[in-house]
Amino acid sequence: MRVVEVFHSLQGEGTLVGVPSVFVRLAGCPLRCRWCDTAYAWDYSVGEELEPVEIVERVVRRPCRHVVLTGGEPLVGEDFGVRRGIVGLTHSLRALGKHVTIETAGTLFVPDLACDLMSISPKLGNSASPEVPQIGCFDPAVLSQLITAYPYQLKFVIESPKDFDEVQRLLGLLHPVDSNCVLLMPQARTWDQLREWSSMVAELCCKTGYRFCDRLHIFLWVEERGR
Repeated sequence: MRVVEVFHSLQGEGTLVGVPSVFVRLAGCPLRCRWCDTAYAWDYSVGEELEPVEIVERVVRRPCRHVVLTGGEPLVGEDFGVRRGIVGLTHSLRALGKHVTIETAGTLFVPDLACDLMSISPKLGNSASPEVPQIGCFDPAVLSQLITAYPYQLKFVIESPKDFDEVQRLLGLLHPVDSNCVLLMPQARTWDQLREWSSMVAELCCKTGYRFCDRLHIFLWVEERGR
């Protein structure tokens, strides 16, 4: 599989924010979100071709239990089917005692993964770009399969209060969702944007009972690659 980078940092989002982790960024994503901060990983041809055993070798060089498979979109291959080797890679990592988080948009259900946390970020209408106008058309059936099969968190990028209306509609279509697993985070790529939208999102969380999701990597490193 194509690997863009393997690096050691802190988890910047979600329920494990601040936890030291090794990130494996896989190449390729069919979504092209307009505010994506890893557009350099969109193309399926970037990076280097590595077998799962080679990826594991690079992961174990870092003295870290937590491993994050990210992208790009780690579950989806260039043919829009299941990415070759992804299931075996998760089991190899689990066999070494690693905690495996998979960061995905949740557009494809993949069974039999060794996954300790399925970190799902469904793309709302605010993600849409002229290149991929269908973004926002998530499949509730796929999301329901994922949250039934794996420990999960649902992270939603919020840019305005109307985005939360879309979140509510989606949650109403899913298998019963644990509100503790729903996280709202401000759309931000810079400190200024983080400050601008954090207060609004925090107010929504106070009103609804959902969790506020910080963006630690932006606070610490903004868009520095490999952090």
